[in-house]
Amino acid sequence: MLASIGLAIFPYAKKVIMQSNAYGFRPKRSCADAIEQLFIIFAKKVSPQWVLEGDIKLCFDKIDHQWLLQNIPMDKSMLAKWLKAGYIEKSTLFPTLAGTPAGGIISPTLLTVTLKGLEDALKAATKPKDKVHLVTYADDFVISGASEEILEEVVKPLVVKFLLERGLELSPEKTLVTHINKGFDFLGFNVRKYGQKLLTKPAKKSVETFLDKLKQLIRFSVNLDPGELIRKLNLKIKGWCNYYRHGVSKQTFDKVDSVIFRAMLDWARRRHRERGVRWLVKRYFCTIGGDHWVFHSEYTLKDGSQCRVLLYKASATRIRRHIKIKSAANPYNPEYTEYFKERTKRYYNVRSAA
Repeated sequence: MLASIGLAIFPYAKKVIMQSNAYGFRPKRSCADAIEQLFIIFAKKVSPQWVLEGDIKLCFDKIDHQWLLQNIPMDKSMLAKWLKAGYIEKSTLFPTLAGTPAGGIISPTLLTVTLKGLEDALKAATKPKDKVHLVTYADDFVISGASEEILEEVVKPLVVKFLLERGLELSPEKTLVTHINKGFDFLGFNVRKYGQKLLTKPAKKSVETFLDKLKQLIRFSVNLDPGELIRKLNLKIKGWCNYYRHGVSKQTFDKVDSVIFRAMLDWARRRHRERGVRWLVKRYFCTIGGDHWVFHSEYTLKDGSQCRVLLYKASATRIRRHIKIKSAANPYNPEYTEYFKERTKRYYNVRSAA
């Protein structure tokens, strides 16, 4: 939503041609599109084998105001006011001498336009045989290359120079050159080639972080009504699984279910310390289809009728391949009006089928 508001501020947004494979803070584009583009780049036998993982250090805090005022095609006085607006914390106004307004709706758009041109610069400095391709999402980006040398000696210095002109710099600890067989993490996914097969899986760190949060919620909800706990967990589980349903996630979803099952059984034991396992299983678990271990709770509605709420199983999430948006598609261009209508219709048909 912020991206839409930010783009709406700029009358020129309908005319500016953004990088074809920039996905962050742009309407109708998503993380799934970025991951699918990586699959397209690396999945073939003749695909590039090396990856430059890039991260811009303190991106929103460092963008040079002077560069923005000279290069962003909009009303300069309005842009200057946005940049110098400052922020208020504990009733004190702090000026913004560099970077974009913290939390400002214009900041994502400014970043997107600031990085515009990197893709063209890379194409101009390399040859098709170098297999250099750029995918960006906000201040994170991935650049492919046919060899480690092309990334280290040509691509990386070019990126450093490009960013320096805009007051930005790469984060040394987060900028790495990696072989595709070793794999890399991007937007919560691990992208790695196993032999000749490329797999995009939920990244190990992302899975661990998600499970830690769930276990913490369960651990500190021992006195919470079971139905309310289930509703809270369902929101988190469904949201997380929907994000990863386009990847190779079946085994991960099974693991998530296993960890949640043990956590919920421990929750029941702490809630009823005097009861045995048989009583707990009969009280909190039911059979749905062929699954005998569905955590559930019953509660009474206002009309006196009984209702049952079930804990959502991650493994119930259907794995569906994401269809990437066309690189040139622009929601502000009338030429793509029908394309986006069909894309939206297909999205809702998939959701209803799931």
